[in-house]
Amino acid sequence: MLAYLNGQYLPRSAATISVEDRGFIFGDGVYEVWRVVNGTLFETERHLERLAFGLTELRIAAPDILRADALTAVAKRLLIESGFLGGEATVYLEVTRGVAPRTHQFPSKPTHPTVYATVNRFVPPEDLRLRGAACITIPDIRWQRCDIKTIQLLPNVLAKQAAVERGALDAIMIRDGVATEGSHANVFAVVDGVLRTHPTDHRILPGITRAVVLELARDAGIPTLEEPLTEAELASADELFLAGTTTDVMPIVRLNDAEIGSGQPGPITTRLVREFRVCLDVACGVVSTTTT
Repeated sequence: MLAYLNGQYLPRSAATISVEDRGFIFGDGVYEVWRVVNGTLFETERHLERLAFGLTELRIAAPDILRADALTAVAKRLLIESGFLGGEATVYLEVTRGVAPRTHQFPSKPTHPTVYATVNRFVPPEDLRLRGAACITIPDIRWQRCDIKTIQLLPNVLAKQAAVERGALDAIMIRDGVATEGSHANVFAVVDGVLRTHPTDHRILPGITRAVVLELARDAGIPTLEEPLTEAELASADELFLAGTTTDVMPIVRLNDAEIGSGQPGPITTRLVREFRVCLDVACGVVSTTTT
């Protein structure tokens, strides 16, 4: 398994960072994850734009790899040499402020950002998608800048662990009586025939898959509304699903051990599962637009 670290390609087991790297000490960095089908990255530009936004907000100098051509070249070499050029995979890219003596304020001298990238094989959970998954709700205890895809993920880790311990796929976070998002996916619900999801503000990450799903829904004539969902609306929704890079569109049929709707993936969710898969395959060249 090959990794990219600060301009070098090396076995992942040999990739090391300094103990004074601010990503290690403070979680001072951002990351992105791309879905890959047959060696082609999905929504490259949107991911890069979100990464650039996070770097700007943290005032970290953008490395050269943030050019689409540079990232694609790095990803292609990692995929080829790791044996993942065919089928599905993910590309993980992390950028931290770099190495500096430990102080809470930014380093007094300029630092070189640490850039790390790697790839992993990915197998979509299609069996679970067919029958639908379960979620729990949990208080949203995160900071108020969830729009930055920071590597500070401990609250998300705790939320996911709480879900696993209750036999659920994920936890949907609740802040001030409103559903924000899952531990690593956005939340959608169908309420009275309208597809609802939290608007993009500082309380959620502006998901790439979220944006694609909204576009697909509008193209299909499904009414959409970017408006907060109350906890009560979430529990009484006709349909519920999660959307994310490695989640795709995942139907949620149980919430806190109670059924959502009929207890089966609903018609709007099922349609969007299919539409998203077609979109992914077309964008990555698996099928042409003339065959869809």
